[in-house]
Amino acid sequence: MNDSDAALAHYRSPVSSKINGWVMQRHGRNTVVGFRTSITTAAASALIRTRLLRPCNSSRSYIHLVSFLQLVSCGSMLYPVEAMAGANTVAIPMADSQASGSGRKQALISLSDKKDLAFLGNGLQELGYTIVSTGGTASALETAGVSVTKVEQLTGFPEMLDGRVKTLHPNIHGGILARRDQKQHMEALIKHGIGSTTTGTFDVVVVNLYPFYDKVSSASGIAFEDGIENIDIGGPAMITAAAKVIHLDQMLQLMFESRNILLVVHDSTVVSIKSVLAIKGISPVYCTCRALNVQDYPELLGFLQRNQDDQQFRRKLAAKAFQHVAYDSAVSERLRKQTVGDDFPSSLTVPLSLKCSLRYGENPHQKAAFYVDKSLSEVNGSGIATAVQHHGKEMSYNNYLDADAAWNCVCEFNKPTCVIVKHTNPCGVASRDDIIEAYKLSVKADPVSAFGGIVAFNIEVDEDLAKEIHEFRSPTDGVTRMFYEIVVAPKYSKKGLEILHGKSKTLRILEASKNKKGKLSLRQVGGGWLAQDSDDLTPEDIEFNLVSEKTPQENELSDAIPLFHVEFEAQEHFTVAITVQGNCMLGMGSGQPNRLESLRIALRKAGDEVKGAALASDAFFPFEFVCPSPWKDAVEEACESGIGVIAEPGGSIRDGDAIDCCNKYGVSLLFTNVRHFRH
Repeated sequence: MNDSDAALAHYRSPVSSKINGWVMQRHGRNTVVGFRTSITTAAASALIRTRLLRPCNSSRSYIHLVSFLQLVSCGSMLYPVEAMAGANTVAIPMADSQASGSGRKQALISLSDKKDLAFLGNGLQELGYTIVSTGGTASALETAGVSVTKVEQLTGFPEMLDGRVKTLHPNIHGGILARRDQKQHMEALIKHGIGSTTTGTFDVVVVNLYPFYDKVSSASGIAFEDGIENIDIGGPAMITAAAKVIHLDQMLQLMFESRNILLVVHDSTVVSIKSVLAIKGISPVYCTCRALNVQDYPELLGFLQRNQDDQQFRRKLAAKAFQHVAYDSAVSERLRKQTVGDDFPSSLTVPLSLKCSLRYGENPHQKAAFYVDKSLSEVNGSGIATAVQHHGKEMSYNNYLDADAAWNCVCEFNKPTCVIVKHTNPCGVASRDDIIEAYKLSVKADPVSAFGGIVAFNIEVDEDLAKEIHEFRSPTDGVTRMFYEIVVAPKYSKKGLEILHGKSKTLRILEASKNKKGKLSLRQVGGGWLAQDSDDLTPEDIEFNLVSEKTPQENELSDAIPLFHVEFEAQEHFTVAITVQGNCMLGMGSGQPNRLESLRIALRKAGDEVKGAALASDAFFPFEFVCPSPWKDAVEEACESGIGVIAEPGGSIRDGDAIDCCNKYGVSLLFTNVRHFRH
């Protein structure tokens, strides 16, 4: 038998050694539930241990409900139970649906976003709720034909200070915060006039906040004073008050979010005897609902009609309430931007909003999700987080990391450039006036790694480029058509998109906007976070100083400058990248703790084309004391291989030896005096 059967019909079952049924009976406005059993004493003892009831000496088998029903009358109550043949009975009266201290079901509604308000208001009214509302919300409800009690009728005090003070009143917050299982709370409400026939506790609280975030983040901008006026005070107070009582077993709670609308429902009506028995104390069933937009109002109203038990979810939704009012972080950020010299505040809040759940994390056994930064600095955000996906499979955790690495790298270049990334490291980079040529050279740099990689462009993918991506064959055999996980670009022509759609059903096609500068960079460590300014240096920001006798040719210098930024985009230190004339990367060695091994990997990939090429390192190239050849290190090995120019930060105590080595081999050496690596 389910709970609804018990609530709607009489049910009897044979006497046995267990509680195996209950009988519903009506005594005026009270529903009496009698358990029929051959071991009534044990059953009653179990109920008494829950503190739900206590026995009363009476020939008519009265019970004394010591907590729940006292909330209705603020006094002890005795309910008679008709005797059942063959067995003594205990009974649990059902409180009627009049949950509030005023004897009414009350809903408090105060909204800035009033979309579908009429539907919600009429729905609550049909369910028997008295609607209490404020200012513009009340007017909108009245226009929709909903009867409204205005807040000032409850408070006896008008709205004042241009609407700044409306709900900040004991008659409102007392009705939200009062615990109905606490006799002294209910007595206090009555004593102070909150539990009278005109006011009482609230069963439903519907609130959303002033649109501070939308106002201050609008493209047109907003004056500082206008932004201040959009800081909500009463709304967060009501939300946190309603969320505070959500942990109480004595109340049914529901929280609802609809584009920043949070709803808390608390009701003292018991609708499931089974649930009362299962939960220690007087615990009604818990109704839960998760709604993400106003289209979910119908589901909300449906849940108000039928209660369901889900304590875990209501607690999670309570957390959502407190997260919602954490919009104060946007206020703090706005004010901090007006403050000089406060680069790293004493407390930092990063508001993150769930964009999507992912199939898994880095590995299949790891759960994962993707969150978007809702900081004001990320408004109209750039980068992969806000990219539009036009085609292909859903993005995975690793897809996001790889796409971000490719996009970060290609955005470093002003000339038309193609970057190919595998496992977050560039394996092909080329800049050309002809983007198709740049694409082919990028693949050529490491066709094995490029297969299954991520391809990024810093200019529009038009029809011609899309055809080349669709048909290009691997340089390794001239037959195999290149396969990619992702293509990312700032724009696509209509025809270009159509062609790429036909390359593969799984190919993810992303359209991203160029990364903004000046962001805060955060990295997690065990138990904390590291914060720093993002490394936004461009080739124009770095001065390349000649320290060798040989001056590089113009084409050698043009190769070395962008290469210094390519190796920065590699995700692991120590990195050495090699290019040849024309800004085309030939080889890269990254992630090695031994710089000689990094160099040798890059040289091996470059092959015979290393002669006259440029080499760049993300950190200084020191000489090591290595026996038996103490002077032979990465610089000397690079010079012996035929490298024409080396660019590195410098800063080693043995820079002089590196300079002497380059002079010995006739190699140009450039110091940037800027370390530019990722740890």
